[in-house]
Amino acid sequence: MRTQVGIIGAGPAGLMLARLLHLQGISSIIVENRSRDYIENRIRAGLIEDWAADLLIDVGVGERMKAEGMLHWGINIGINGELHRIDFKKLVDKRVTIFGQQEVVKDLVARRLADGGPLLFEVDGVSVHDMTSQRPKIRFTHEGRAQEIDCDFIAGCDGFHGICRPSFPDGVLNVFERDYPFGWLGILTESPPPDHELIYSYTDRGFALYTMRSPSISRLYLQCDHDEDIENWSDARIWDELHKRLGGARKLQEGKMLQKGITPMRSFVVEPMQHGRLYLAGDSAHIVPPTGAKGMNLAFADVLVLSRALDAFYKSKRNDGLENYSASCLRRVWYAQRFSWWMTQILHRFPHETAFDRRRQLSDLGYITSSPAASTMLAEQYVGLPVI
Repeated sequence: MRTQVGIIGAGPAGLMLARLLHLQGISSIIVENRSRDYIENRIRAGLIEDWAADLLIDVGVGERMKAEGMLHWGINIGINGELHRIDFKKLVDKRVTIFGQQEVVKDLVARRLADGGPLLFEVDGVSVHDMTSQRPKIRFTHEGRAQEIDCDFIAGCDGFHGICRPSFPDGVLNVFERDYPFGWLGILTESPPPDHELIYSYTDRGFALYTMRSPSISRLYLQCDHDEDIENWSDARIWDELHKRLGGARKLQEGKMLQKGITPMRSFVVEPMQHGRLYLAGDSAHIVPPTGAKGMNLAFADVLVLSRALDAFYKSKRNDGLENYSASCLRRVWYAQRFSWWMTQILHRFPHETAFDRRRQLSDLGYITSSPAASTMLAEQYVGLPVI
């Protein structure tokens, strides 16, 4: 097969890149090792930044999001049961949209198929070759047949556990990472959330997050030990802890648990995000702790930068955008990493913290919730910095 851009991975990054390229008249082929059913039903976070929601609308996949998504013009920060609202409308006049990532993926897949662009599911043995040449190749097996895609460029959108990042030669990548000494125990439940906006709750017992997938489906999280066994948490124990960490600020209704599991917390970045004609985007290049809700939004930002660079290459024979891809993306990636780390470290209890650390956290939270300047700083980053 022959195409201009070979895309490995049909997550938000790969699917959005394919749509952007289609609108620019650039051909692409997507290969994905999972099934369509798997990627469309894989539950992930669903907070979409202001600019990213506009992007989905602009590229023609935002109709369902506009109809079903929930607009949030603020968040609540709880400090030992006392709620303080950060008003995005007043501070920065922007919003975020709550709409499940799997729903975004469904709409992007449908759009891709309607466009008639190749999208191959359940491929095996994917590998990349000749990435420093002008004709890099993707090899794989599909439906029992060995196949090869001859490309101008390859976009590695295959996630943290994909094959693209490990395909970089030894010594090329610098890795920056931090593991956190706790995880999030998350549940999906048939019950309304305690507030129509998110509640980030700092308590002496640990952090909790009260969010939602719809007005009747809640997504709730508890800080727990990083090596905690989910079998140690009965439904009753989870609900009891969620009530305690919410305090009396809002009423929490219990419902049937549809899902529960434990998510590790880590920060991860590789530099550079490119080698030859192989470009990394999304989770293949960086992971953020979920406190800042930046994962899918960063993936969209990466491929927006890449699509602009490819458009300039094909239409104007300009290489500067492609050469500067890493530098352009990493500026924004590190802003998001800093924000996600900051949100994580002010809201969570740490195993070896001192009395000084506790007082400093409470002082940070008090300042953020009482100072218009500090609240604006949080709001500006939470709703999403522009992609330049």
